[in-house]
Amino acid sequence: MKAESTTRWLSTVSLLFVLTLLGGILALSFSSLHWEWNWSAVWIYREKFLQGWLTTFLLSLSTLALSIPLGLALTAGRIGGYLPVRQFCTLIVELVRGTPLLVQILVLFYIVGSALGLENRFFAGILILSLFEAAYFSEIFRGAWQSIPQSTLNSARAIGLTPQDTFTQIITPLALRNCLPSLASQTASLIKDSSLLSIIAVSEVTHVAQEINAFTYSTLESYLPLAVAYLLLTAPLALLSRKWERSLAYAN
Repeated sequence: MKAESTTRWLSTVSLLFVLTLLGGILALSFSSLHWEWNWSAVWIYREKFLQGWLTTFLLSLSTLALSIPLGLALTAGRIGGYLPVRQFCTLIVELVRGTPLLVQILVLFYIVGSALGLENRFFAGILILSLFEAAYFSEIFRGAWQSIPQSTLNSARAIGLTPQDTFTQIITPLALRNCLPSLASQTASLIKDSSLLSIIAVSEVTHVAQEINAFTYSTLESYLPLAVAYLLLTAPLALLSRKWERSLAYAN
């Protein structure tokens, strides 16, 4: 217990030292430029910025809820489907992963979306981003599935486990433990990828920051809060992921 307490104390001190060092470097950089801050011009748009942050949060949450099942479906199609299904799922994954998200947004919204009569930019953004992230989630799930040794599955059959018990008690815990770090990383990327939806005027936090910058000509004052806004979404995710990893490691 004492050793654990000492380790936590040292970790806290180390983190504070690193943060102080980084803060000092930034402060010295700005002081050498004699930068004149203009926070008052940006402050009057604080409610608009908060609305943009909430939109980003809702957009990311909706995309995550849709892209994970879609990624699992693509993985199932690539692993166990018939040949045409495997080819279709593989083509979708490789096409999405091999082309820029910016191009996909433009093509899917202005061409495919217009042809289908889809005019709601927020809903269209969720669908486009979900397809993009699902391709990456599919690759993560496929890698986690294939990382389970065949000897483990053979052992499960040898002790009389049914296919359902093997899936729930053996495959799922092992695959989840193997893919959790990649899932957390991709989820953080999902949150940041949502910023590209500003290209189709979805009023998420990046689009709002661009508008505030255009109104006030205060570039750093507009975009530094943007960085903090994304950290407020991604930092808790990283902490939760590490805690979950430790729990799974202990359970296994």
